[in-house]
Amino acid sequence: MCIACSPLGTLISTAKPATRRGIMGGTARLALGAGAAGFGLRFRCAEAQAPAPGGAAEAIYAGGPILTMNDAAPAAEAVAVRGGRILAVGTRAQVEATRGAGTRMVDLGGRTMLPGFFDAHGHALVCGLQALTANLLPAPDGEGDDIPALIRLLRAWAEANPAAVRRYGLIFGFGYDESRLREQRVPTRDDLDQVSTEVPVLIMHTSGHIGVGNSKALEMARITAETTDPEGGWFLRREGSREPNGVAQELALAALFGPHLARFDPDAWLAIVRAGAEFYASFGYTTCQEGRAMPGAVQSIVAAAERGLLPIDYIAYPDIVAASDQIRAPLHARTYRNRFRVGGAKLTIDGSPQGKTAWLSRPYHVPPPGQRPDYAGAPTIAPEAVFREVDRAFAEGWHLLCHANGDAAIDLMIAAARAATGKHGRAERRMTLIHGQTLREDQVDQLRELQIIPSLFPMHTFYWGDWHRDSVLGPDRAENISPTGWCLRRGMIFTSHHDAPVAKPDSMRVLSSTVTRRSRTGDVIGPQQRVPVSVALKAMTIWPAFQHFEEASKGSIEVGKLADFVVLSDNPMTVDPEKLAELKVVETIKEGASVYRA
Repeated sequence: MCIACSPLGTLISTAKPATRRGIMGGTARLALGAGAAGFGLRFRCAEAQAPAPGGAAEAIYAGGPILTMNDAAPAAEAVAVRGGRILAVGTRAQVEATRGAGTRMVDLGGRTMLPGFFDAHGHALVCGLQALTANLLPAPDGEGDDIPALIRLLRAWAEANPAAVRRYGLIFGFGYDESRLREQRVPTRDDLDQVSTEVPVLIMHTSGHIGVGNSKALEMARITAETTDPEGGWFLRREGSREPNGVAQELALAALFGPHLARFDPDAWLAIVRAGAEFYASFGYTTCQEGRAMPGAVQSIVAAAERGLLPIDYIAYPDIVAASDQIRAPLHARTYRNRFRVGGAKLTIDGSPQGKTAWLSRPYHVPPPGQRPDYAGAPTIAPEAVFREVDRAFAEGWHLLCHANGDAAIDLMIAAARAATGKHGRAERRMTLIHGQTLREDQVDQLRELQIIPSLFPMHTFYWGDWHRDSVLGPDRAENISPTGWCLRRGMIFTSHHDAPVAKPDSMRVLSSTVTRRSRTGDVIGPQQRVPVSVALKAMTIWPAFQHFEEASKGSIEVGKLADFVVLSDNPMTVDPEKLAELKVVETIKEGASVYRA
């Protein structure tokens, strides 16, 4: 998907809004190839790891493996921290030279410390909405394995949250996935009417591109048989009639969900912003992203930031079509204010492969119900608009994230980037392809040539690998979804993301899937695309820091960088790769302060 690359991001525009020092600077830099060589794999990090000048350390961490993500010194015995930054890294003896009378000694107890994970792409705001509503995800992340379970979970949430139901007049659930439901079909209004016929009930597909409402929700949104499909979206109908069956796809979601989410007040949005950031921190992330922010979303995050509600750094990418007025100073900056900044712009070209709305160059293996055998999806934006918006981002100097799942959508993105590069010349733009799930090998070469960073989604191999093989793409194309191996063999950096709330922002599931590519049934989806643990960890730390222009202060454990750490239950470099998903985040540390403990 991309959730707020999805229409749900549009719905967040209904939000009603309720100094931190700069972080850039330092000495890390990326080794770039010449000309079309593209982004290189190795970082030339600061090799001098002597203590920074000044007073004694406030804290020293030792007693377990420390993985630095610094190629010049990949492991350390101890780390000293002062003033939210790293004071010293090295052997225990070297680091303890910074110890003073008031230094706090932290024993890792054999656990492993790494740089805090950097969210390469996700939707922290929508993740907060997920965290506060009914969890409809299937196993292993929830109990939504069949339609009766969805009904039970929604009823249970309503019974446990009567004040919220009364205040906002809504029962909301998140994360159903028909590919995992025993019935193998999308729930309808008739199913949700079993939860309530008096209160609107809305459920969101795990991709964020499809949603369902009960009869009351449709009535209050004034969606009837006479309602026409909006451009870029569709209402599914009851067989043989124009009567909506409750299912809304793509931009039709705004018509169904918008009137109900508009009832959320500033207190609700502050709670949602905070819950999302805290949920990310529980998985070891010290920087999170809202990957397609609408105007109301930005205002709500700013309001939370000003109230000191953000435990970790928070970057937003406003939608370039609907919210480009939010890409302005002082919010649009390379430094944070109260842990928040606007990082650039987001452009969305198509939908999701698991929802069969991504735009492919060849038909879907099994077309969705009601579609012709030659159905291959479609763009969600006019091609000429893609050229226009990419050109605008280049002209304005905005860091551009571009959602393109299907290879036809990726072709369009590449063509627009090539045209804009020809017009404006090469520069340090770090344009980023988001998802690229059906990226072809010839397209990888073009990304390398144009210096576009691929932020890939190998976690799909676990959650939907079987579905892609058996229904979405067929065996041949499914083998190469999120082709990290092709990138690695070309000496390119890539980043690996979770796209929460498509799934939980589970860092260890991201790591495991990037390394093993095992599906839910245990099959390996594309063994040729697997990468070593060391590479997968960089794709979650130093490489996303580079993607976001923050490699000088984040992504590795080096003197002068922020003291952003995650402590894991064991060493991912030494455990059985098949056990990586079982590792636990024990603690998350932001600028020397603990923001999460298991």
